[in-house]
Order: sequence, then structure tokens, then C-alpha cells
Amino acid sequence: MAASYSLIPTHFSAIPTPASTLSRSRTSAFSLSRSLLRNPNRATPILSALRNCSGANSLTSASDRRFSVCNFSLEKSSLASALDSLFVVCTTVALSLALFVLDVDSASAFVVSTPRKLQTDELATVRLFQENTPSVVYITNLAVRQDAFTLDVLEVPQGSGSGFVWDKDGHIVTNFHVIRGASDLKVTLSDQTTYDAKVVGFDQDKDVAVLRVDAPKDKLRPIPLGVSADLLVGQKVYAIGNPFGLDHTLTTGVISGLRREISSAATGRPIQDVIQTDAAINPGNSGGPLLDSSGTLIGINTAIYSPSGASSGVGFSIPVDTVGGIVDQLVKFGKVTRPILGIKFAPDQSVEQLGVGGVLVLDAPANGPAGKAGLRPTKRDAYGRLILGDIITSVNGKKISNGSDLYRVLDQCKVGDQVTVEVLRGDHKEKIPVTLEPTPEET
Repeated sequence: MAASYSLIPTHFSAIPTPASTLSRSRTSAFSLSRSLLRNPNRATPILSALRNCSGANSLTSASDRRFSVCNFSLEKSSLASALDSLFVVCTTVALSLALFVLDVDSASAFVVSTPRKLQTDELATVRLFQENTPSVVYITNLAVRQDAFTLDVLEVPQGSGSGFVWDKDGHIVTNFHVIRGASDLKVTLSDQTTYDAKVVGFDQDKDVAVLRVDAPKDKLRPIPLGVSADLLVGQKVYAIGNPFGLDHTLTTGVISGLRREISSAATGRPIQDVIQTDAAINPGNSGGPLLDSSGTLIGINTAIYSPSGASSGVGFSIPVDTVGGIVDQLVKFGKVTRPILGIKFAPDQSVEQLGVGGVLVLDAPANGPAGKAGLRPTKRDAYGRLILGDIITSVNGKKISNGSDLYRVLDQCKVGDQVTVEVLRGDHKEKIPVTLEPTPEET
């Protein structure tokens, strides 16, 4: 019995066998074949083990009786030894051929490896990342610097960020603060090809900018657009970007708040209806897309609030409904025609110190909407005494307590609209009609 089982570990090891070991196994198989042919008696223990196993596992049926008769005749006739030898020859030849024909290691036919299994939600996340990565680009902001010693003018990277393909015409959408102060811009697509980018237009108040690259259309894959008006707190979101200049990465989270308000990094003007998320927005993720579970764009990652300075704070994204209108205007006209009142106002803290609520007018240029309507600015008299200007307390009947309230009301108006501005002038209130005008040209 020991001799019969010793063949199994010799030729069917569970350890993956290298090519040299496989060659030795094939040689051993042929050596075993020749040895058994020369001395058939050595196969007797094997055949005995096979007979014992078949006898132990058989059932009381007609097959048992046939096996019993066969065993009896083999043991009683001289033909048994010849059949045994033939059985050994066939077995060894089949084993040798199998080892030569099948170019696999000795354990592969007997050990079934379990493939990596992913859960349904994991597969969905992997598919979302793979399908949307070609739409995300890497933006490098280059600035001109003059060497202090050689006086040579050089272009050096001063920042980087992310963006995404808007359409097949090569328009790229990102944050304004990603491209601010750039003398030259480079856009790297997902296939690592880099193109020079031109600025189509930007909106500092909403921190949105549009670039354009002359790339082949077959390399441009626009990101699918979604809707941000029906978002719910708790639904999953996914942020794709190039943090720290690395290749595309994915962070996940949920919507932790809606209708938030943040200030533009460029102008301080409030951005309303912002999406709050706990998905990590690392440095370099700015301008990248925020996607829902179906892989459609719902916002642009723009900022984080992190008292610790880490990237694990609260993230904010500009909703796609706001971005869509801005991008359409920038693509068509190169600018956003947003209405203005045409004033400069004092910081909110200064008005609070006066003990009144509203917006104090510091300046109202004569060629601006407020100046034309007759709003009075703050000035000094002949003796240097400060004479306060008008304090705006409401616009179209909506109370104005600070600058954010004023911007919020103006965002709901259009160029050419006439609004009623209520001001506190001295110790009495007045209502003044003002016709809103577009933002003057910016360079």
C-alpha cells in the first residue's frame, strides 16, 4: 500500500512547479515506465491498492458480482499478469503524454484557483472610474519669472489642478483660481498627451473658467452632464482629479449638505446653492468633476474647509446647474453678462460699528447705474469731517443686511432690469429706482 501511494506526492505536488522541475517530472515518468516494463512485479502493490479501493467502495449490485468474477479470474489465470503489465504500460504512457502535451505545471490540473471576486457596489465604482477617467484632464499653470542673476525670462510652474472635457470642440472647464495669474497653460489628457490651452473666458464671481485645446476629436470625450436640482443629502458622490500632480485618483463620499454658501476666492462674492460633501478634495483636485452614482456630472470641486490644514475637512462643489449657464455664456460671448449696481461698499464690520444694518455706499461713480440714479457716496467735507453716504437697506422689498444679501438679490436679476433701492440717507429713508447694467469689460 505504501508503494502505491508514494506515486501521488511525487508527481502531483500542490506547490507550483517551475519549468526545470516539470522537465524532471517528465523524465521521472518515463523512467518509471521503463522500470515497470522491465519488472512488472513492481506494479503489484499498485494494482492491489486499486483492487482494495474498488472493493471497499462498491455497492451490493450486479456490478459487484462482475468485479468479483473478474478479480477471481485474474487471480486464477495466467492472463492476470499480462493484463496487469498492459494496465501499467497504458497508465505510464498516458501520464508521460499528459506531462509533455499539456504545458502546465503539475498542480494546475488538480488545484482550482478562486478568481478575485468583487461585490456589486465595488464593480459599479470600478466601472464608473474607468468610464469617466478619459474625460478628466490635468492643468498646469505656468508663470513668467525673471532670474535674479542672469535676468533670463523663464516659465515656471506655479500651480496645477484638474478639469474636464465639456464638448468635442475642445472646451475644458475648470476653476478660475486654477488658472489665475497664468502666462501659459498646459492641458494633459488621459493618454498623457499635452496641449497648449487658451483661455476662452472666466467668471471670477463663481470661480469658473473655460479653456480650449486644439486636440483631435477622437481624443476628446465629453463628460456626461447631470442635474443638481434634485440632489439629496446622503446620496453617494465620487470625485476624480489629479491631486499632488499624480495620475487620476478617485475619492468617494456622500452629500453631507445642500444649498450652502461660500465666497469666491477671487472677488469674495458669494456662491450660492453649493454642494457640501465629505469626499476628500486634495490639492490638485480643484476643477475636477463631482459625479453621482450613475457617472454624471453634478458639480465642480472647488474648495475645502479644513481648520487642521489637512484635506479631510468639508469639501464644496459648485452645482452643475450653475456651471452650465456660465459655461454657455463664456463659450458664446467669452464673458458673463451679470448685472451690477455700480457701487463700492464698506466692509460689513464697519457698518455694524455704526449700529445700523445695511450696506454703506463708499463710492458710486457718476457713469455707473447707482451714480446715474443719484445714490450718494461717502466723502469728506471742507474741514475733513467724514460724511456718510447712503446706506442700502432693501432692494425690491428684500431686506439687505450685508454685502452677501445684496449680491444674492442681484444674482436673481438680469441686465436692464429696474430695481427699487431703499436707502437710509441721514435720518430718513428714500426709494430710488436704479437700472442695472452689465459688468464692465475685464482683462
